[in-house]
Amino acid sequence: MERLLLMFISNNSGHHRATLAIERAVEASFPRTVVRNINGFNYTHPFMEKVINSLYNKVIKIKPEVWEYLYDNPKIVRRTRKLRNLIHKFNSKKLKKLINAFGPDIVACTQAFPCGMIADLKKTYGLQFPLVGVLTDYAPHSYWIYDTIDAYVVPSADTKQKLVSCGIRPEKVYVLGIPVDPVFSLPSEREKVLAELHLSPDVPTVLIMGGGQGLGPIEELVFAVNTLEAPAQLIVVCGTNQRLKRWLDSRRRLFRKKMAVFGYVREGIHRLMDAADMIVSKPGGLTTAEALTKHLPIIIVNPIPGQEAKNTEFLLREGVAVKADGPLGAAAHIEVLLRDPAQLKRMKAAAARHGRPYAARDTARLLEELSKLRK
Repeated sequence: MERLLLMFISNNSGHHRATLAIERAVEASFPRTVVRNINGFNYTHPFMEKVINSLYNKVIKIKPEVWEYLYDNPKIVRRTRKLRNLIHKFNSKKLKKLINAFGPDIVACTQAFPCGMIADLKKTYGLQFPLVGVLTDYAPHSYWIYDTIDAYVVPSADTKQKLVSCGIRPEKVYVLGIPVDPVFSLPSEREKVLAELHLSPDVPTVLIMGGGQGLGPIEELVFAVNTLEAPAQLIVVCGTNQRLKRWLDSRRRLFRKKMAVFGYVREGIHRLMDAADMIVSKPGGLTTAEALTKHLPIIIVNPIPGQEAKNTEFLLREGVAVKADGPLGAAAHIEVLLRDPAQLKRMKAAAARHGRPYAARDTARLLEELSKLRK
């Protein structure tokens, strides 16, 4: 594999973190491989990317039921087919120029939009390089289904079965896990991290996250956890939500529980998870996969309809998570787990069964094998 093209959408996203994880794994295992890691939406429509991202965020905040209706709805999939074909045709010249200039041996996409563009490009121009779809959620949707996608990397056997039920041949689907940064396979540094954060190794630690953009009722969660009688301390990650970080920093001394507050953590989430006993979060695919590699029980709050709702179903079914009805419900679940070490231990064991810390390495090796088939 001399040249690898990776594609994602949205810089502050799990899709991007997955491509970065694959890139780092490739650099470690195949240092001679040249990697290009491209935001497919920004590359083809830089202005529209900002508009679509803004619209998506507003819909999720104000009318989440709209996104729930649109997500993987067979009627919408059928009705938008002509529009998607038109968009792919419009993008084809720019993408063909990229392919001609870079000359990839293989292409891997962590989001369905660029994967669909490349799939149609292959069909239009008769291109022969392998195309791999790398799913970063636990349930596939219809926008992943193209006959010119040569292989799929999926998080679980359940995900594979759902793709097979959609007509994908079983031998094309590889259960390797969601690619997380290779640093998640490093040994835990729990006590060292807690010391750096001026937190106690003898007090249970709750990690609160709201994804890359710091979404969700994090202020209310912090207030609710501070009402608990059970001993606990907090690590709060605010993502790009600077207003939230300023609000927490200005009130830190008013809270009963000790707390460490972070903004957007570009490096080091694995160390914060080392320090934690459980995580309270929206169930984004990458955050979920990272938590599982660190054997963390998950308390789910405010899952986004669609992909996160599907992730929630999987996590609840596997005994890895509990779902809270709002901040007070999350605090109640924390209290139960803090007072029931046996249940906490069972959930940690379930998380350990599903954690795949070497998914990025295994994906890199698969890409190397598939690229050889072309030659």
